[in-house]
Amino acid sequence: MGAEQKKSVSKIQTTYVKQQEYAEIASARKKKLLVRRLAMFLALASILSYLMISSNIAQTAKLSAKMAQKKELTHQLTELKNERDILNENIIKLNDDDYIAKLARKEYFFSEKNEIIFNIPDEKTGK
Repeated sequence: MGAEQKKSVSKIQTTYVKQQEYAEIASARKKKLLVRRLAMFLALASILSYLMISSNIAQTAKLSAKMAQKKELTHQLTELKNERDILNENIIKLNDDDYIAKLARKEYFFSEKNEIIFNIPDEKTGK
């Protein structure tokens, strides 16, 4: 009973039976083609999804790098504007003769007539 027994039943050779066999074969072929088409569609959809996701990730990384660069450049621009304002103030001050005289006395130890300059060292540098 464990071994497979041969079937001793013969098939009926009518046109109906032949048509049914052909229909089963055609149905099996259609099913096989459907499975192949679905597998191809799944493969193409997977590849397309991978490309879209990787492109999105790459663009996000580029965007974050550009945002960081923009933030750094904005900070640098602010510093340069502050420096420009200071330099403009210095230009205005340098047009004043009294300021130039005071600056010359302070930085270059120039003196007016009958004036003695005493240089007092800083407490921090003296120690």
